[in-house]
Amino acid sequence: MEAQWAGSLLFGSNADYLETLYEAYLRAPDSVDARWRAYFEQLPQVNGHTRETAHSAIRAAFVQHGRSLRPATVITQDHESKQLRVQKLIAAYRSLGHTCADIDPLQLYQPPALEELTLEYYGLDAADLDTRFRTASLTDDSHDTLREIIERLQETYCGPVGAEYMHIASMPKKRWLQQQLESSRARVELDRDQRLYLLQRLTAAEALERHLHSKYIGQKRFSLEGGEGLIPLLDTLIEKAAAEGIRETVIGMAHRGRLNVLINIMGKSPQELFHEFEGLHDDKLRAGDVKYHLGFSSDRLTAAGPIHLALAFNPSHLEIVGPVVEGSVRARQDRRGDREGREVMPIVIHGDAAFAGQGVVMETLNMSQTRGFATKGTVHIVVNNQIGFTTSMSADARSSQYCTDIAKMIGAPILHVNGDHPEALVFVTRLALDYRMRYGEDVIIDLVCYRRHGHNEADEPRATQPVMYHRIQELPTTRERYAAALAKSGLIEPDTGERMLEEARARLESGPPLVSMSDIHTHADPAHTANWAPYYNADPNSECDTAVPLDRLQSLAARLQVIPEGFELQGRVAKIMEDRRKMAAGALPMDWGFAEIMAYATLVTEGHPVRLCGQDTGRGTFFHRHAVLHNQLRREAYVPLRQLDPEQADFLVIDSLLSEEAVLAFEYGYATASPEALVIWEAQFGDFANGAQVVIDQFISSGEEKWGRLCGLTLLLPHGYEGQGAEHSSARLERFLQLCANDNMQVCYPTTPAQVFHMLRRQILRRLRKPLIVMSPKSLLRHKQAVSSLDDLTGGSFQEVIQETDALVSKEVGTVVLCSGRVYYDLLERRRNDERHDLAILRIEQLYPFPERELKQALRRYTNAERFVWCQEEPINQGAWISVRDKLQRVIGGERRLDCVARPEAAAPAVGYFELHTRQLHDLLNAVFV
Repeated sequence: MEAQWAGSLLFGSNADYLETLYEAYLRAPDSVDARWRAYFEQLPQVNGHTRETAHSAIRAAFVQHGRSLRPATVITQDHESKQLRVQKLIAAYRSLGHTCADIDPLQLYQPPALEELTLEYYGLDAADLDTRFRTASLTDDSHDTLREIIERLQETYCGPVGAEYMHIASMPKKRWLQQQLESSRARVELDRDQRLYLLQRLTAAEALERHLHSKYIGQKRFSLEGGEGLIPLLDTLIEKAAAEGIRETVIGMAHRGRLNVLINIMGKSPQELFHEFEGLHDDKLRAGDVKYHLGFSSDRLTAAGPIHLALAFNPSHLEIVGPVVEGSVRARQDRRGDREGREVMPIVIHGDAAFAGQGVVMETLNMSQTRGFATKGTVHIVVNNQIGFTTSMSADARSSQYCTDIAKMIGAPILHVNGDHPEALVFVTRLALDYRMRYGEDVIIDLVCYRRHGHNEADEPRATQPVMYHRIQELPTTRERYAAALAKSGLIEPDTGERMLEEARARLESGPPLVSMSDIHTHADPAHTANWAPYYNADPNSECDTAVPLDRLQSLAARLQVIPEGFELQGRVAKIMEDRRKMAAGALPMDWGFAEIMAYATLVTEGHPVRLCGQDTGRGTFFHRHAVLHNQLRREAYVPLRQLDPEQADFLVIDSLLSEEAVLAFEYGYATASPEALVIWEAQFGDFANGAQVVIDQFISSGEEKWGRLCGLTLLLPHGYEGQGAEHSSARLERFLQLCANDNMQVCYPTTPAQVFHMLRRQILRRLRKPLIVMSPKSLLRHKQAVSSLDDLTGGSFQEVIQETDALVSKEVGTVVLCSGRVYYDLLERRRNDERHDLAILRIEQLYPFPERELKQALRRYTNAERFVWCQEEPINQGAWISVRDKLQRVIGGERRLDCVARPEAAAPAVGYFELHTRQLHDLLNAVFV
């Protein structure tokens, strides 16, 4: 055993240590371990004296003996200490190697010299380079020299791929990524055909840009030049996704490179693009949009079968398309029953400045693993031009090291890659997709490249970035570099690259798309395709039967009352449920919450999915809905609307994260991909929609005119002046009405429970798919006058104009007051108190499209009326007045006088002092009842 123990340590890398130990033995034998002392005493002696043995002979004996033994685990204290230091060095490369990676094609910024990646930092030096250390976690071999270890770490972490993954909390995920990176040294092995295909894809990308640059000089196109690697990256991603079983992907991207993606990935005809450059347009669209905002869809044939590609339309608000894509993907996944995201996948392409600078990126990342918004992993690609318009990335665009650092908040792996290394692009793309498919989470590819021209082709970048653009001017293109590398390796002839380029440009002139037509299918799978055909050209004035038979209403209401055994409700909630039982029996007037819940119940049992989300939708901000019930005895929730019928459509209610912009954009995306579903976003207060104004302006109100995109999204925006201050009074009705034109959307202000019942049902039952903006109530939710009966649900429909409800003698009416919303109940109470029988009050419940015909018919009975008043509780420069005054005047006739009574002109939506609020209301009513 002693000899075996000593023999395991006798190899060359321990020679220095053993010599030191032997010298200690010569000076004082008792100072060394007894086993070593016994071993040294058996060594060859010189002149009969062990202590006088020559060191050279001892060393020779050790070396000779070590050569006959396989290196084994070193257990000496000094070597074990160095082993720990080597492990720390390996860990440092895994954590910090990306900071020294060769990821910048411009090489303008020298990577920092990190002490943590030096031998000296760990008490190691050149003498240790040939010492072997345990490396089981790094390689398949059990031992490598320190020199070999560093070489492997440099190739893996400091080459054209810079991998950030040590911030991930999950150890299995880190180990998986580590194994994928280190086992391959972050390289991919490609055969000759694969390399030639890569070159062909780069050639197609460059050919298109050169052609456009020469043919349409000075026209904006936001070229991909400098980032042509995006095309083979996307090509690899789509091919591999199809092989993994993905059947649909929705792509979102801003301007940069969009035209190239349309032609070289999506298969759009170059001639169609050229027509757009020449000013031709689609006459079917009322407004249309610039060419680099347009979307497209196609079915591409891959080696694994067809895959549907959809490029989302996007305005100039860059990152806002991200959550729209996520919503569209979630709708497609729901339609397929694809709960694990194995069939539909989102791809979002970002700009570096926008990824770091736009807050909606953080909001969207934050949604990625939540219950109502998860799409089981997005592949994010950052086209990193290293500049934002004219803003320097190094000093002014962000406070973090990388533009992608925001993604660390969700533990996403970040793969930085040099855009001038096409094979490295293939490696990171395959790795990214493998991670997404394995873990169902987001992953980031940071494609570090550059922008060969300015922000657009009419811009002069040298005015602000002279050093950067002097360097760019000197650089060969990615295609030229790769073609030269292939020629040097003997895979192609020296002139092959240029010949391929000329052939690609000739194909552009001749007509066929650069993605072969044989690769593009036009026959999508109808089983999983949303059919929008029935909804085009629908009449905005069409009506439908929204009434529901009494027996069915009562049956559904009874099922909604069934609570699981042992499920204890909170006291106020139990009282609401008991009241709803009485409402269903006709023993109690119907309130808003009951009518709304019954609308959802009837729809889902008729086969129409309902998706309702917002920051407090389960309960309702004002404690009125209670679509989700909570057990008071244990952490358990119950949703009665999901338990009505085994064959019912889905009902999903989500208390969303504290986001308006990303969540509303998500719901818009969902609604544009799901025409059969009632999709609702509810603001906690109506003014919260301010945070999502870009979605309202750029998508909801104008998406049909610009892009032909239909959308039936419903917005519930609590609105009403209750003396609660500026921030929680107004949903800014005037803004929505200002955006209304050409029957683009509906704006309603219902005042009774029956109205909301019929309005919600009408939104999905008729063929019209237009956004519905609802000024929804706050105090009216429990107002004693704002009630309905069962008869109002079993008969009737949504009334765009509600006639006077009190029994007035029409000929005695001299004043007609027209209004919308909760101010009606203030007017009604004042009239009854004053016993004014000469004043009629009409409610306009739909403000757009304006119901001129219905209002004209309602006014016919008041032949003796001489005074007409529009009354609103909003300030006179806000609310509906500015939008409706001309329409009202047209209806009542130009010879009749029309007055407006409103709060005084104001810059803020409402006052913050309750006493002032009350006085304003008093003055408003006095002005009506003169």
